[in-house]
Amino acid sequence: MIQNLIDDTHWLIATLPARLQQAVIALADAPALLEVIMDLGRPAQARFVGGAITLGPQPVSREELEQVVDAVGAFGADNRAGIEGTLHRISAIRNRKGEVVGLTLRVGRAVIGTIDAIRDLVESGSSVLLLGRPGVGKTTKLREVARVLADDCGKRVVVVDTSNEIGGDGDVPHPAIGSARRMQVGHPDQQHGVMIEAVENHMPEVVIVDEIGTAAEAAAARTIAERGVQLIATAHGNTLENLVLNPTLSDLVGGVQTVTLGDDEARFRGTQKTVSERKAPPTFDAVVEIVNREEVVVHAATADAVDMLLRGAKPEGARRHNRPGPAAGALPESPPALGATASEGSKVRITGDQPLPPPSGIIQIYPYAVSKDSLERVIRDLGLDARAVNRPERANFVVSLRSRAEDPRLQRLLDHHRMPVHTVKKNTTAQLRRLLQALFYLGPGATGGEAEAAAQEAEGAIRRLMDEGGIIALAPRPAPLRKLQHRIAARYHLLAESVGREPQRHLVISAPPN
Repeated sequence: MIQNLIDDTHWLIATLPARLQQAVIALADAPALLEVIMDLGRPAQARFVGGAITLGPQPVSREELEQVVDAVGAFGADNRAGIEGTLHRISAIRNRKGEVVGLTLRVGRAVIGTIDAIRDLVESGSSVLLLGRPGVGKTTKLREVARVLADDCGKRVVVVDTSNEIGGDGDVPHPAIGSARRMQVGHPDQQHGVMIEAVENHMPEVVIVDEIGTAAEAAAARTIAERGVQLIATAHGNTLENLVLNPTLSDLVGGVQTVTLGDDEARFRGTQKTVSERKAPPTFDAVVEIVNREEVVVHAATADAVDMLLRGAKPEGARRHNRPGPAAGALPESPPALGATASEGSKVRITGDQPLPPPSGIIQIYPYAVSKDSLERVIRDLGLDARAVNRPERANFVVSLRSRAEDPRLQRLLDHHRMPVHTVKKNTTAQLRRLLQALFYLGPGATGGEAEAAAQEAEGAIRRLMDEGGIIALAPRPAPLRKLQHRIAARYHLLAESVGREPQRHLVISAPPN
């Protein structure tokens, strides 16, 4: 479920003719509107995820189309326009004379919480390629990726924005991309050149691109990746298999070449003499297939998944879901506080001496006089739905050294932002681990001690695996603890798979094939 949403649909509705404005506003499902379709001589339609509703019997006239065209920004070479200061997109259909005979008015929304399922990949520094059918939310995810990497991770992010799809219409990008910089593309044919220009001129750590669709753009993507820049992009195609079979874009995942084997090698492999193999290392470390707005399939090791496909096997991928959250609504001005009083060490209490209730959503923590790197490491190791932030106004609570809890600056922050502070005696990962284990609920039957035991088991297995190789099966664990172990394995770029049936379901960790 969408967690938070910044919605200015009223600006899009205001461009419609008066009769259509009234019809759209009267819809019970207006907040879920995807787009309005206006075709000359046909009744207009409002489209939603589950279908379409006709907006009255009256057909659309030329005058009504012209009214909308006059109300929006200028159309570019790709027949797309926008509304300045918003994320809405208006696309035109023209006749042979170049006259507009149809319009698609697509609602653009800034949604918070759409990348929860892949946030670990994004923040790990891996280059990630998003695949999915039109309308499934690829561009929405790119916007949030830009904001998270720029604002929460403090990275230098450049968005290559063809048709102003990501940052919205106008010269000032929409706040949805945070402090990421935006380079506009004058014509779709120039996208590959702007991609290279972004790297050569502006020294980004991350480049974000929507809709890689040509051989030139695929080549530019490889150039960017080879220069050590993280690349987050979308491409045409619903699945990894579609991409491998696409001769234009297969280079994004390593490309395909035909190899003729010798008789002995073919006999050893048990295959025909002519086989298909991956040609080169993939441009993208991971591929994410977007099933719908709440579900994705993650291929965390692109090379392994492509090799399986070329051998005739089907890579399963890891199916992930965004956490359930509150219904979409206005984005709050500041995050809600988690507790009512300060705490020391792992003795977390609120009014009435009751344990802190389980938090919902991604919790943001501001470290004061403690190591942000250590805090982030503990968050990753415990697999928590949390992140460390650089700005106190974004935080749900503060973690501080006990000796610094009375600092005047900290007290001013707490008074101004009305947030609790939780303290540790020493700036060590062990104390931070105990504090966060006490603060966060880890699932039915999972205590802080069990989480630490599961983490230690996974880390010990990984050390043995790196020394000895092979495959290591861990002890059966509840799903939240398996998830914790899976994240630890992913940090070391190892393969991890849950096998067996409950209550004996457990994780098997192995090294990726060479």
